[in-house]
Amino acid sequence: MLLSVGAVLVAPAIPAQAETALETIAALEAAGYTVNIDRVGSAPLEECVVTSVRNPQTVTELARVEHHDGPFGFGGDDDDHGRLVPVVVSRSISVSLNCAG
Repeated sequence: MLLSVGAVLVAPAIPAQAETALETIAALEAAGYTVNIDRVGSAPLEECVVTSVRNPQTVTELARVEHHDGPFGFGGDDDDHGRLVPVVVSRSISVSLNCAG
């Protein structure tokens, strides 16, 4: 099993001011991210303001795709013993909140 860690090529946009912290977090989670939160202050999340979204990380694993001739003759060369393709294992991102109220 081979693992690699790389940054996402296109980082999610910083949320619009009208979007709440909870909506931002929910949208990132719905996009498949594990969201790491750091905050200043102790106000409830409903009262927090997103100050930054940063450090998107994607962890991939190389998986071997084996060559098999199907019933219609599709497939590669006889020398094709499979190829490695990246498979996303996890995605994480950091969200900073101002909860000073």
